[in-house]
Amino acid sequence: MEPEWWPGEEHEAFVQWAISEGVVVDGVGPARFQGRGLGMIAMRDIQEDEVIVRVPQRVMLTVEAVPSSFASKFPEKTPVHAILAAFLCNGEPDGLEPYQVWRKTWPSRQDFEDCMPILWPENTYLLPPSISGHWKRVQKRSLEFEYESSHQNILAQQKARLRNAWNSVLAVFPQTDWESFSYHWLIVNTRSFFYLMPGQEPPEDRNDAMALLPLADYFNHSDMACNVMFDGQEYVFRAAKAYNVGEEVFISYGPHTNDFLFTEYGFYLDANQPEALYLDDIIFQDISPSFQEELNLQQYYGNYQVTATGVCYRTEIAACIKYMSLEDWQNYALGYSTRGVDAEKSAKVIREWIGTYIEEASANIDELEKRGYGNIGQKHEERSRMLLKRWVQVKDLCLKALDEVI
Repeated sequence: MEPEWWPGEEHEAFVQWAISEGVVVDGVGPARFQGRGLGMIAMRDIQEDEVIVRVPQRVMLTVEAVPSSFASKFPEKTPVHAILAAFLCNGEPDGLEPYQVWRKTWPSRQDFEDCMPILWPENTYLLPPSISGHWKRVQKRSLEFEYESSHQNILAQQKARLRNAWNSVLAVFPQTDWESFSYHWLIVNTRSFFYLMPGQEPPEDRNDAMALLPLADYFNHSDMACNVMFDGQEYVFRAAKAYNVGEEVFISYGPHTNDFLFTEYGFYLDANQPEALYLDDIIFQDISPSFQEELNLQQYYGNYQVTATGVCYRTEIAACIKYMSLEDWQNYALGYSTRGVDAEKSAKVIREWIGTYIEEASANIDELEKRGYGNIGQKHEERSRMLLKRWVQVKDLCLKALDEVI
């Protein structure tokens, strides 16, 4: 009788294939976790800093590994995601044959539809504003100034990357099937590792420095993660701590908020050290365009974070502009003077901003709870549960932050 965590025959076959291709796996293996899908488990006791997986460069699926006869069809600067996904859709059978055993272990499109907001119908689900850019109780204004933020309006950014890749592939393979392409694009997007040869300059878009690593793609994300290094020859995974047999072994996908993890990977964590929400839309609703111009001039425009420990310094600076004279505020923003700064007044402004987010969370929680789960179907029920849990997290974080603002 197989143990509860046994991943299945196709995964056992894949591990053997990976080993035969040169992947070194020592002390870990794929496992099935109740309610969470697949991950990597310690098959024995593992010591801190012990090497548990090595993946040689020659077995990775990189843009260089795509046959040149295929890759050369695309113009320069075509997104790497587009080329890799197109290859998996349209490559010659001989070129794809080496990856068949690996592909059998990947999640299905239905798996993605269950948890990936990018595949959910528009306006059907109450996604948090950092993901969707939409609010119930905030009158979102057009931005006075553009600024960069990778952790806001995340879904729109993800959709733009997918559309760009899709258009690039259609220009070369006009018969490409959307269902197949979007599925393989999501495979690349959710399972690839940062891939840059030593001495190579990073591309303008870090998504163009990605590769798929056989067997390493079983690792799930956590803050307490393996130490990972790539030296141009191989990826080496070392245990960041000691593991007992049966424990799950993690890597880190990066210091991302839960909304980012939800959008990009289809999951989020119960406890997430980099967790943050953004007050930008709330603050821009509350501050006049002329004051927004001042914030922009002093490089304090946007990316106003709230965490369980309070708010960031940028938020505090923005709060001060609500009650200080312009001259005093400019001197304070430049670090020349603290004249006019009033901690109580700042706290009052910030608490009102956080309170608006709490009202937003409460409204969405109420709506999700009123829907009930009896008659909406299993797929929609799981999505609603996922959203409800996320909104409860959002509200709890705001309440904790509120306690810290004094």
